[in-house]
Parts: sequence; C-alpha cells; structure tokens
Amino acid sequence: MSSESKGMSRTSWLGNPIDARPLFGPELRSLLDTLRGLTASDWSRTAAGHWTVHDVAAHLLGDYYGRLGHDYRNGFVDGETVEAFIHRTNQEWVELHADDSPASLIDALAAAGTQLTHEFATANLDADALGVSWAGVDPAPAWLDIAREFTEHWTHRQQIRHAIGRNTDPEPRALAVVLDTFMRALPHTLRRTSAPIGAQVQMIAKGTAGGTWAATATADRWSLAEAPSGRPTAAVLLDTETVWRLATRNIDPAAALSRAHVQGDRQLAKAACQIVSIIY
Repeated sequence: MSSESKGMSRTSWLGNPIDARPLFGPELRSLLDTLRGLTASDWSRTAAGHWTVHDVAAHLLGDYYGRLGHDYRNGFVDGETVEAFIHRTNQEWVELHADDSPASLIDALAAAGTQLTHEFATANLDADALGVSWAGVDPAPAWLDIAREFTEHWTHRQQIRHAIGRNTDPEPRALAVVLDTFMRALPHTLRRTSAPIGAQVQMIAKGTAGGTWAATATADRWSLAEAPSGRPTAAVLLDTETVWRLATRNIDPAAALSRAHVQGDRQLAKAACQIVSIIY
C-alpha cells in the first residue's frame, strides 16, 4: 500500500475531502470590497471580543503572512498551552499593527491575500499538513487544513460585517463549505461519548447552504465515513446561522440546544451540541 493510500485510510473517518481552494479568490475580493466601503468610524467598531474592525483586519493580515511562511510568532513561554500561545501572539501582532492606516492594511491584505490564493490553488489536497486540533487530527490532510483556513477568513469577514450592521453573507457556496468543514469536528466532539457500535448522531443544518452529517460509533472512534443506517439514534436540526455561530462559539451550546429540534437520544444530541470548530 502506498503512503498516499495509508494517509487516506488514516483519516477516512473525517469523511469525504473538501476542496476549498477555488473559494479563496472570491473570499478575498469580498473582504476587500467590504473594507474599502468602510467609513473612518467603522474601523473602530467592536467586531470580535475586544477587537475592533481594524484589529480583525490586522489579524487577518497576520494569518496571511503566517501561511506564506513569514513567522512572526515568538516562542512559547514556560508552561504556556498551545491555545494560550496562539491567543498571546495574535494579540501581539494586532498591537504591533495598531497604528497602520486603513489604506495600508487594505493594500497589504490585497497583496498577501492574492499570493496566498495562488499558493493554495496548486496545493496537494492529499498531503500531510498542519494539525487541526478541533478535529483531533495531527497531521491533518491538507484538504482539511486548507478548508479550516478558509473558515477562518470567512468567519472574520462576518465579524466585520456584523460590526457595521450587516447580516451574515448569505452566499451559499462559501457558507456550505464553511458548514461542511465545521462539522468535521463532530467525531472529535463525541470522542468521550459512549454509545453502542452503529449508533448514529445526525447534525442537520436547515437552509439554502445546509446539509446533513452523520457521525457513527465504530469499534475505534466516531466516524463521518459510515453510510446512514436508517433512523439515527439522535438527530439535531438547527438553522444554518445557528450552526456556524455554535461552531465558532458566537452562541453557547445550551442556547443552541434550546433552538434545536431534537429527535431520539437527547443526551447524544446534547453532546453533539458541544461542537466547536475553532481554537477556543
């Protein structure tokens, strides 16, 4: 068996690969169009936690640079977790660019984002890549790593949109890929949840860009690769807006569960609603 075949087998429980590569160009154009339309006061609006729109734009630039191989992060502090390290270095980058003008940020985002789009366009989706902690896989297949990166860009753009009073971008192709990527966290979410072999938990996102994902309990782990087997043990039906907000912790699990239509085992449904698809 080839190493590529082994790699496919090793991560087959993640489900069918996602190809987010064609979406980076349109996503970048949407971001730049949004930023170019901002007023001076819009840049100081709160967008994500204590971050302003300016901060989120600067953070995205840091994401681009990091992906292009420009390592701007300092080393770990003694005893620092990966999550703490990422949050600290993200904040340091944002503070470093606090005085950048909006125009200079837009120009830098356009240049780096275009370069990154071109690099992703020819990436090998089957290669080993950066781990995806919220999916429980390290190294991750490149298709998941790249799709994860797309969700990062898309989510931050929604934060900017919301900060200036706009709704979530309803463009269905991008949202469908975001939801599909986020749901790859479902097996990892259920990893400590006991159920008989063959039990299935369905997450159903209702809407134009929605879909259905079924995690099946196997002898080794929960898996997204198994075929549906009739009536699921538990099913959770949510609208697409709630699903992506839940996965990014813009809404907490209890609130999401209260909005859900649940069928079957409520404890399994409650466990599924703990899904989180970001470093949190």
